[in-house]
Amino acid sequence: MGDSLRTASWIGTAAALALAVLTLAACKKHDEDASGGRKTPSGLPVPRYVALKFGEVNARAGPGDDYRLLWVYRARGLPLQVVAETREWRRVCDPNGKLSWLKSTGVDGRRTVLSLLAEAVALRAKPQTSAKVDAYLAPHALADLDRCKDGWCKLKVRGQGGWAPASAFWGTDERRQCR
Repeated sequence: MGDSLRTASWIGTAAALALAVLTLAACKKHDEDASGGRKTPSGLPVPRYVALKFGEVNARAGPGDDYRLLWVYRARGLPLQVVAETREWRRVCDPNGKLSWLKSTGVDGRRTVLSLLAEAVALRAKPQTSAKVDAYLAPHALADLDRCKDGWCKLKVRGQGGWAPASAFWGTDERRQCR
């Protein structure tokens, strides 16, 4: 009987050790999640920018067709920031600071920006204020975003392109825009 008690005790100790290892692994995973290493249903990071895929996309109060319709976006290419997601829905922040849920099929991974300025934005040949102006972007216009570097972004609109200050646009700041 002494041997079976020692065996039971050893099994109990092994089980407790295994549980402790699993608990440590779970804590490590939680720490990774809190630091941005979290896995999303799409496998893509949150927050991130997307663009409206269609000229009309319903914005809902929650992730499902049975949630109240808040409004309808009517601006194909409008940049939005994904701040949360489910498999089929994306919670987005828009340039007005409003949050809503959209079907994932209503957005795509293109990067676009919206001019925040009331005047035209000069698109320059190089990312410098002294560089030659190649074109102008109309006030509050949308543009395709190629890349940003050192406070400047390379944009393109209908074949015309150039560099402009990132601060002139919504859709360039990687930090979460809506709380």
